[in-house]
Amino acid sequence: MVQYDFLDASFGALADRTRRDILEHLGRGPASISALAERFEMTLTGIKKHIGILEAAGMVVTEKRGRVRECRINGDVFDREVAWMQSYRRMLEARMDRLGEFLERTEPEQ
Repeated sequence: MVQYDFLDASFGALADRTRRDILEHLGRGPASISALAERFEMTLTGIKKHIGILEAAGMVVTEKRGRVRECRINGDVFDREVAWMQSYRRMLEARMDRLGEFLERTEPEQ
């Protein structure tokens, strides 16, 4: 069986609006934890929690530079998720094709 454990972390991270907004913000460029806290009007502890969840899901990378922790979006942030969705879509399309073929074969003559 193929393992999709990463989807739990990815979709769990995306389930929160603040984290989606953080990703959108980081998509425009890197930002420090303190800048993100200010931007989203949150405490440092609160923003660190959100960043930790995004980092655990592989969506954000953080790097300590001196006294500042800089956050940036992971370059291949949604590659695995998109690949899963595309394979799932192909599977559903194949099922619909088979259903269409079945209906054509079993349709009564008019």
